Formats: sequence, C-alpha cells, structure tokens
Amino acid sequence: MKNIDTLVIGAGPGGYVAAIRATQMKQSVTIVEREFIGGVCSNVGCIPSKVLISVGHRFEQAKHSEDMGVVTQEVKLDWTKVQEFKKGVVSKLVGGVEGLLKGNKIDIVKGEAYFLDANTVRVIDGDNAQTFTFKNAILATGSRPVEIPTFKFTERVINSTDALSLPAVPEKLVVIGGGYIGTELGSAYANLGSQVTIIEGGKDILAGFEKQMTQVVKKGLKLKGVEVVVGASAKGVEEHENGVIVTYEADGAEKTVEANYVLVTVGRQPNTDEMGLEAVGIDFAERGLLKVDKQCRTSVPNIYAIGDIVSGPQLAHKASYEGKVAAEAIAGEKSIVDYLAIPAVCFTDPELATVGYNEEQAKAAGIDVKVARFPFVVNGRSLTLNATEGFMKLIVRKRDGVLIGAQIVGTGASDMIAEMSLAIEAGMTAEDIALTIHAHPTLGEIAMEAAEVIMGRPVHVMKV
Repeated sequence: MKNIDTLVIGAGPGGYVAAIRATQMKQSVTIVEREFIGGVCSNVGCIPSKVLISVGHRFEQAKHSEDMGVVTQEVKLDWTKVQEFKKGVVSKLVGGVEGLLKGNKIDIVKGEAYFLDANTVRVIDGDNAQTFTFKNAILATGSRPVEIPTFKFTERVINSTDALSLPAVPEKLVVIGGGYIGTELGSAYANLGSQVTIIEGGKDILAGFEKQMTQVVKKGLKLKGVEVVVGASAKGVEEHENGVIVTYEADGAEKTVEANYVLVTVGRQPNTDEMGLEAVGIDFAERGLLKVDKQCRTSVPNIYAIGDIVSGPQLAHKASYEGKVAAEAIAGEKSIVDYLAIPAVCFTDPELATVGYNEEQAKAAGIDVKVARFPFVVNGRSLTLNATEGFMKLIVRKRDGVLIGAQIVGTGASDMIAEMSLAIEAGMTAEDIALTIHAHPTLGEIAMEAAEVIMGRPVHVMKV
C-alpha cells in the first residue's frame, strides 16, 4: 500500500496539468492512466484530427490555387505518409507529456482505478494490482463516443477515433451528427476528396454557434460538394462488403444514402462508470456527470472532478484550467473557476471561434449592449491569403464599453480569439483594443477595426 498526498486519475489534458500543478504546490503526486498518456486529445482527438484537417487544407489549396497563379498538373495524396506524419506528431506530444510528468517527479501508474473508500483506490492492470491511500484525489477520466442502438460500432460504422485511421480516404462518407466533431471531420474528408453527407437531427448544424457564423461554414461546405441534411432522423444502417446503406427520415419521407463508412458523432459520454464512485457517496448530475462546486470539489470533500466528467463544454483547455484550480484548491489557495473568458473553437473551413457572451445570451441576461461587425473582405492580409469569407463581431456593455463577448468566423479565427479572451479577462474596453497598435498587414487588425466600428469611428468601412 502506497500513501500519497494527491492521486490523479486520468493523464489527459486535465489530469496531467493538474498533476504538474499539484507538484508545484509541494504535493506528492501519483497519476493513474488506463490507456493513453496525453489522453484522448493528444492520441485520438484534438491533435490527430487537426493533422487531417491541416493536410486537407493543403491538399485542397494545392488543387485550387489558380486564382493566385499556382497551376498544378496533378496533385496526389499519399495516405500512408499522411498517417505516418500524424503518428509522428502524436508521438512527439505524448513523449513530451510523459517527460514533463517524470521531470516533475510524478509517479505514473498504468491500470484502471476502483475506489474502495474515500481515501483508498485499487489500481488493476491485468493480473497486477496495487492499492493507494491518498489525502485528496482529482478525477480526470474524460469521455468516450456515444454509441446509439441502431448504429452499433463495427468496421463500417465508425466513431471519431476510428475516423482518424481509415485504411484509405473513402470515396463516400456519411456523418451522423452535425456538431463540431462531425462537421470538422466531414470538412476534412471533403477536402481530402470524399463525397460527404452530414445528417443532423436539429434545425441546423453547429448548434453552439450563432447562425450568422454557421451560414458562412455552410456556404463553404456547399462549395466542397457536402450535402447537409437537417431536421433528419437516422433510422438504421445496412452493411455490405464494401460499405453501408444508411436510412434516414427527412421532410416526412424515408430516404437512403450509400457510402463506404458511416461516422457516428452524436456526442460523448463521461467515463464515470465502473469506478465505484456510487459506493463512495459522490453525487451525480444528469447524464453521468459529477456535481462539483466552484473549486471542482465533489460532494465528497477530498475528491475533485474536472473536464468532460463535469458540466460545461467538453474542451481540452477547459479541463486543463479546471485541473489547475483543483490542484490549487487542494493546496489551500482561493482559486475558483470563472468560465466567462473561456473560448470555444471549431476547426471547420473557415474556422469558428467564440468567447464570452454572444448577442442573444447578452440580451437574455438583461445586459444593454452595443454590437459591431467587421468583415474579412476589407482586410489586407485576408486578401493576400485569398481567404476573405467571414467577420469578427464584438459585443460590449453600452454603459461602459467593456468587452463581454466576441465571435469570429474566418481564416485564423482559432488564433485570433486569444486576444479577445485576454481582453475580456482583463476587463478591457473597445477603446483599449482600438488604441492598441496592431501590426500591418495582419488578421489581428480586424480586432482593432471592429473596436473602432463600435466606437463610431471606423476607418476602413463606411460608418452606418
């Protein structure tokens, strides 16, 4: 039996960050991981999916850059090399995480954790087992794809993990679910040459983003030949040797579509089962999530929970942030979570990014706001990139001009949102942003220009 200060269960972006912060707080730390150091994000999620998205962009641009004077006779995709590159990126990141854990003198234990009581865990790895007693524990066990009864996962009915390592780029792909995972991977495979159909049960795809933003993405999908079917109900799938036939209902009629694979992306479920949490007395919320307070503390005072197993968006950076809060709370710090300035990004084509309030949320909260938009099409850098679709939208409180929200759709949105997140976190006003000198020509100038629009002093668009 080993006695430690803090036991972290799960070595993903929440768990390993929590472990490192805990050691910085002078705690002895052991981290338990049953599968991947680096978690789903580094191994079969965020990172490898962005490799496919990046490769898809390059492939698409190589084929269609005639307007910029780049004319190619033939562009080929070497799928084997794509997969090798993806594996190399993952290997570097995972190796880096493992090095950080060891460098911070954190013990890494492989296996599945099962709670015996609020201070004792049994870790089982095959025929081997160890028992640990701890003062505090941080649960960072993440989530897994939801499997629906009519679409059981097989060789041809795949989840987001399977979609990253297909033997070849499919000629045809059906995606069930038009959320951020389905739309990202659907866009990536469309760029790589697949004929993609997205079937979404709701009124629109990308439900977490404003319609003004998703319209730009839908326009891009249409140009790629992606068929988007909304308000549709996926009924079932028939598999054959070379593919699938998917049946769905839309507009009151039953329809079918054939493909090589059907990718099911209807959500993720928290990994909170089969850990003995009920016996410990931890309170659950809806859908298997755990109830926590502002310091990520569960109903059992010495056990904390972070990331996909607690409420809120399932984002890697949210998990990392919560991991720091939990570790600091264990050390007696007054750290609490504050999600106002937490950005969300969707790596579609073009990208979507949002932080803080959107316009509808601000009005629902009773906040009197001013709103301004600035288009990419009049930005010099956008023109040089031949990527002029999109806009930035800023939302400020009318009484003091403080920025409370920002939305961006366009090339580089995932990087540009960081400035807006910082501005909200720092309580900056539109004037603060407008008075900040931005380098020219850059996409970052769009933030300055949008701030000037809010102030009623636009330079590169006409005042309305």
